[in-house]
Amino acid sequence: MEEGSILGGALVTFVAGLLSAFSPNYISLLILRGLAGAGLGSGHVFFSWFMEFVPPSNRGKWMVVFSTFWTFGSVSEAALAWIVMPILTWRWLLALSAIPAFVLLIFIVFMPESPRYLCTKGRITDAHNILDKIAQFNQTSLPSGNLTSDGTNDLDEEFSTSEETPLLSSARKRTTVRKSGFSSFLMLFSPRFFKTTILLWVLYFGNSFVYYGIVLLASELSGSQSKCSSSILLSENVQDASVYINVFITSFAELPGLLTAALLVDRVGRKLSMTIMFIFVCIFLLPLVTLQSNILLTALLSGARMFSMGTFIIANIFAPEIYPTSMRSTGAGVAYAVGRIGGMVCPLVAVGLVTSCHQTAAILLLEALIVLSVVVILLIPFETKGKELVNTIDGVSNSKQVLVVA
Repeated sequence: MEEGSILGGALVTFVAGLLSAFSPNYISLLILRGLAGAGLGSGHVFFSWFMEFVPPSNRGKWMVVFSTFWTFGSVSEAALAWIVMPILTWRWLLALSAIPAFVLLIFIVFMPESPRYLCTKGRITDAHNILDKIAQFNQTSLPSGNLTSDGTNDLDEEFSTSEETPLLSSARKRTTVRKSGFSSFLMLFSPRFFKTTILLWVLYFGNSFVYYGIVLLASELSGSQSKCSSSILLSENVQDASVYINVFITSFAELPGLLTAALLVDRVGRKLSMTIMFIFVCIFLLPLVTLQSNILLTALLSGARMFSMGTFIIANIFAPEIYPTSMRSTGAGVAYAVGRIGGMVCPLVAVGLVTSCHQTAAILLLEALIVLSVVVILLIPFETKGKELVNTIDGVSNSKQVLVVA
């Protein structure tokens, strides 16, 4: 984990988020909200960091559990808007929304560095100290053996029953650290990773576009499908508390989606799980090509958001598993950034179509991106379910299965 990037991201998010509540004009509001969003870009590092503490046998399940806090945040924000907006102003909403970033600044100092990452950097003593603290917290002891500078743990052949649970998923693997003249970013475009990188970028773009499209449509379509004027639509949505209620309900729909993802991800694998859930997103969105009642609209959007959240989270699990530790945060982070482009374009395209009275075109666009995302998933030539994470690029080369690096 890059503590500096997380600390910097949290600081930027908090400061920009708080200052945006005092914006004197629209331009400054846009700039400050943009900075707050840029700070949130460091959030993907948490996935890579937490993943390196979890054994491969149930890594997917625990990563989904970890992701539930995203949903709790979405539900909390919707509830906060529901409570604050009718009685106060949007400035209060923005100011209160910055508080979690401040809390994160406090807790960062208690977050341990990834022992796996430390081993790849030759910081063996630091890695051992962290593992020892983990063992003490769990009221157990470390397996016998010594951590070595190439990121391996030469364990003795004999273990007691309590020692068999690996604290590092690569405890029995030897990986070789070789210095490379390429940066982690440039390695994404090497022949070894180029195809996978491009496929992940397309998957993240489509996933984010569809997910944020569903999130935004919950407010754009709510109670106003019969109106085509964007100015009327927006003014009514701001004043109508039903918007916040519908967003709150559809946010809650993410919880069963996460439960479904947790049940599938370690059983049928990452690729099949995403494919199944994308199919259900497609099914729930299809009736929205025509106008629906408010109740049916909320139900369909809730179902679509439920499964869309599942695909979103599984993709966030899948991407860090693909790359070795030496470039995991970079690979997953760049894919995450490309996905954010999808989230940026979505309001201009899909939501813009809805507000200009082209709801059918907007839904068909989302459906097309779902189909594209499924095709991309099928083209990715490997599955990471149950695979151990690889520390170095050499570990990828030595893998028996081409490109199976996790």
